[in-house]
Amino acid sequence: MSLIAFAAGTVLMMQSAGAELAKAEAARLEACVAKIETDPENAYEDGLAWSYEGNRPGARQCTALALIALGNYETGAERLESLATSTDGGSMEQRAIYLSQAGQAWIMAGAPEVAVVSFSDALTMAPGTVDLLLDRASAYILTEEWDTALSDLDLALANSPGFGPAHQLRAEVYLNKKSYDLAMRDVESAMAADPKNIDTLLVRGRVREAIRLAEQDGIPQ
Repeated sequence: MSLIAFAAGTVLMMQSAGAELAKAEAARLEACVAKIETDPENAYEDGLAWSYEGNRPGARQCTALALIALGNYETGAERLESLATSTDGGSMEQRAIYLSQAGQAWIMAGAPEVAVVSFSDALTMAPGTVDLLLDRASAYILTEEWDTALSDLDLALANSPGFGPAHQLRAEVYLNKKSYDLAMRDVESAMAADPKNIDTLLVRGRVREAIRLAEQDGIPQ
C-alpha cells in the first residue's frame, strides 16, 4: 500500500471514529437532559461522573443544566457561557445554544438585563435566528425596553411571517405602548396561528379591557 493510500485510509478511520464518538455523546446528553426533568440531582451526579471521564462539552452542558434545574441559576448560566467560549465548544450553532440556555437561566435568576447580553452574544453567532430574537425580546420586555423589544419582534416576523409567538409578544409590547389597535391586530394574527393558546387569550382579554377603559375615558385609539 502506498503512503498516500495509507494516509487516506487513516483519515477515513479517524472520521468514522469521530462520528461514532459524537453520536454516542449526543445520546448520552439526551439521556442526561431527560433525567434532569425527573431527577436533576442524579442527572448532576451523572454529569460529574461523565466529566471525570474526560470533561467533554456534553458533560459540562449536562451538569450546567442540572444545576439550573436545581435552582442554581447563576452558576449554571456562568458555566454555559464558559462552555460557549471554550476551545472545544463546537460549532457556532452549538455555542449559540449554550448562550440561549444561559440567557434563559439569567431570566429565571431574575436578571433579565444579563440575559440580554447572553442572547445578544448568541445572535452574533446565529444572526437572525427567530427563537433567539424572541428570547431577547422577552428579556427586553422584562426590563420594559419596549422599543428595543419591538425591533427584535419586527425582525423575527420579517424572517418568519405569521409566527404566532412573535405576534403574541408584539401584542404585549403594543399594549404597554398603549397602541391598542396594533396590539389587537397582533392578537388576531397570533390566534390565527394558534386559536387555543392560553397566553394569547389572556393578552386578548387585557387588550380588550384597555380598549374599553380608553373609550370610557374618551382617549382616541
